Amino acid sequence: MDNPNYTIEHRKGQHLSSEERHDIEVHLRDGWSTYKIAKHLGRPYNTIKNEIQRGTVLLYGGKLSRYKAKAGEEKYKVNRRSSTRKYRFMETAPFLRYVEKMVREEGWSLDTCRGHALEAGLFQRKEMVCTKTLYNYVDSGMMALKNIDLPEKVSRNTKKRKVRENKKKLGDSIDLREKCVETREDFGNWEIDSVLGKRRQKNPAL
Repeated sequence: MDNPNYTIEHRKGQHLSSEERHDIEVHLRDGWSTYKIAKHLGRPYNTIKNEIQRGTVLLYGGKLSRYKAKAGEEKYKVNRRSSTRKYRFMETAPFLRYVEKMVREEGWSLDTCRGHALEAGLFQRKEMVCTKTLYNYVDSGMMALKNIDLPEKVSRNTKKRKVRENKKKLGDSIDLREKCVETREDFGNWEIDSVLGKRRQKNPAL
């Protein structure tokens, strides 16, 4: 096998494939029960049951009903097209125009615009979108605003700070010394001040 990561086992929530629909059609023709097909494919019973209902067509003038993999595949694609996420851009157009106006004229942030509109009762919640969606609209060019119009966003540093691998270690802090040192009773516990030499390379320091 060329791809070592390939697996024929389905993942939980994965949709039926064209091959599985063909297997359903063949096994139903052989007289298999829905439960036996589900066990054979490793699928839940209701998944196979719903697929059979979805792909069953009438033949011979409605005298015979039979599952067809092609019909099930076509209905699946139609349902997938209608299940895509729908943007609320048109429904919230008045609110978006209000945000654009306040950002340009008052210099407000997107979050401030939404919070003020909500607190003042200018719009209902269903007529608005959240702050994150507003930023997504700006990034995607769906609003008459650009990132340059949002001073706080432009000035915000979103890059991760790099941790220096070869950071100079100056030793432990004097505050971490043991308490017995402060009594000055043990021999060898000396207290001195640092004496720096001239600020030249390789000059000693005490």
